[in-house]
Amino acid sequence: MCGILAVINGTYTEEGATLERKPALDTVLIKEMSKRMGHRGPDESDLHLTENGHILSHERLSIIDLHTGKQPIQGTDSAWMVHNGEIYNHKELRKNELKEHTFRTTSDSEVIVHLYEEFGYDFCNKLDGVFAFVVIDGDDFIAGRDPIGVKPLYYGTDAEGRMYFSSEMKVIADQCVEFSTFPPGHFYTPKTGFVRYFTPKWFDYETATEDLDLDKLRESLIAATKKRLMSDVPLGVLLSGGLDSSLTSSIACRLLEGTGQKLHSFSIGLDADAPDLIAARKVADYLGMEHHEIYFTIEEGIEILEKLVWHLETYDVTSIRASTPMYFMSKAITDMGVKVVLSGEGADEIFGGYLYFRNAPSAQEFQKETVDRVQKLSTADCLRADKSTMAHGLEARVPFLDKSFLQTAMEIMPEFKQPKTYDGVEKYILRKAFDTPERPFLPDEVLWRQKEQFSDGVGYNWIDTLIAHCASRVTDAELASAAEKYTINTPTTKEAYFYREIFHKHFPQESAARTVKKWIPKWQENTDPSGRANAAHVKADTTIAVEKAKAAL
Repeated sequence: MCGILAVINGTYTEEGATLERKPALDTVLIKEMSKRMGHRGPDESDLHLTENGHILSHERLSIIDLHTGKQPIQGTDSAWMVHNGEIYNHKELRKNELKEHTFRTTSDSEVIVHLYEEFGYDFCNKLDGVFAFVVIDGDDFIAGRDPIGVKPLYYGTDAEGRMYFSSEMKVIADQCVEFSTFPPGHFYTPKTGFVRYFTPKWFDYETATEDLDLDKLRESLIAATKKRLMSDVPLGVLLSGGLDSSLTSSIACRLLEGTGQKLHSFSIGLDADAPDLIAARKVADYLGMEHHEIYFTIEEGIEILEKLVWHLETYDVTSIRASTPMYFMSKAITDMGVKVVLSGEGADEIFGGYLYFRNAPSAQEFQKETVDRVQKLSTADCLRADKSTMAHGLEARVPFLDKSFLQTAMEIMPEFKQPKTYDGVEKYILRKAFDTPERPFLPDEVLWRQKEQFSDGVGYNWIDTLIAHCASRVTDAELASAAEKYTINTPTTKEAYFYREIFHKHFPQESAARTVKKWIPKWQENTDPSGRANAAHVKADTTIAVEKAKAAL
């Protein structure tokens, strides 16, 4: 896990045939730009200027091959590469497709430049993992992003036509006249433009026709988790006490049995009585993990909002609410010397786990929404998980977004997933797959616990006080005139307006505003993203962000 920056020093003619070279950029400037994301790679950094004037820069967080895996990495001859992510099948690729190649390192990243040398542009589907990369070979290049967008990537052009790629927007925002998010599941070359390489059958919601096979579902998630234990540094798990993180924790513990490695688990809340901390404690005790509880105050959370928005590069309300505790937890984890954690992102999108899914009008609409949510994860939970953790040089791995597991889970008929089919129990089939009485994965009270969104689970006062704080900082007149100031994604609440002001301060460009997608629940009267805004919640408060905000004035 790292931060990457690449600069293509010129403008390509039609079809990428020739390059109109521009004056060489100052490498001192490039180093300064790259250091804006130095938090992503605190272990080492390096820069390579190619013979043709193109630049690759890298900020490294050392996870695999701690001693010789420094980037940029040169291929067999003239190709060079930078990569952010993890390639879980790198050993298999070395033994098979790349068996004739000589490698300079044992890093998982190096297979990318050799795959380019072996197959040209057509190799992204051979990668099993998460990635954002750029390979430069002479004046030719290819940039690519993983299928779901677990790893961030941005691209843009400057006033003279140079093209930029970077892991974070802050690196290139003031250098480029236009920039945007690099679409997940695509690669880009000067000859082809953007090409979608990831086109699974399940993108079409009507292809979800597979019968339910609980054994296959369970074994697929176990296999996805096993891949993500690949590491040369200590591992941990983010444990909220909810179903998703508890399952990945339980699976990881089983896979590590007999290795002598004890898994560290981490939870966060406002105090010891936070809903997530109570549940996480039960899971950690049950599994025998080395458990750590982290606390933060509401005042501390409010105090770091400006810095948090700079790290997240979004003004989405849900992302900011949930990222605050994750940001504090990530710092505490890295302070303890842990560099890699498993996390449960993606399960709610795949299985319709959010409470609003109970109100889906039909199985078809339920499936359409799960497909849409998974496809937009790069703008929501993946963005939050990556940038909250990487703000402190911590790598989060997400087993639920494994390609094979996604295929297994997304092709199941939606009738098996709908909560109303099973007395209102969300993610029923996932729970049932791991309900193994002969050797339980989890205690029943955790396995069948109601969905609690992370920003709620740390303590209900967090969101309530946050809404009130933002309401006290934004006037009625400011909110009423929001459409005049912010024509793109106009904020409709004082909380949203408050975050937008912070974002605009750091990223005033229109291109920046367009990179953000807002997370809004469907099929319920109150569209606040808190789970408690849904009437089905056991402690529902359907006035969230409505009357509470007004009362704070």
